[in-house]
Amino acid sequence: MKKLFFIACGLLMATALFAQRYALIDTRYIYEKMPEYKQVQKSVEAAAADWQKEIDGKQASLNKLYDDYDAQRNMMSEDMKKNKEDELFKKEKELRDLQKKRFGFEGDLFNKRVELMKPLQEKVSDAVKKMASKNGYELILDKSEGKTIIFADPKLDKSDDILRELRIK
Repeated sequence: MKKLFFIACGLLMATALFAQRYALIDTRYIYEKMPEYKQVQKSVEAAAADWQKEIDGKQASLNKLYDDYDAQRNMMSEDMKKNKEDELFKKEKELRDLQKKRFGFEGDLFNKRVELMKPLQEKVSDAVKKMASKNGYELILDKSEGKTIIFADPKLDKSDDILRELRIK
């Protein structure tokens, strides 16, 4: 019986020695602590505001064209109405296309954010790799989206270690 107990203890210790080491980080938390991230956010917001002003200007001009058309419609021939309506629909489509180009999926705003975030992502990634190598972690998960991690012990969160690695307080 003692032999069986020592074998079981030995197996448990061997399993513990070969257990994978893992950690969690919260990239959203890390980015929000980075001064460069705040600058990226300001740049993205400024670009979005400029593009929105451009779209608002085109929308105002389109609204004026619609108002002018409504005011003059009764005095136009059928051909003139059709031409004017075609012109209005064309301008409306151009406006929708511009909105999609600026704010749509993989539009200018998305690409601007990706372009400006890339250096920060690389910086954080390098710090994570350095910490993983230094501490022997085999797996590091990002809990910032929280979709795949239902519960995690707060002791596993190494986000502050990454911030120290990046020399951010």
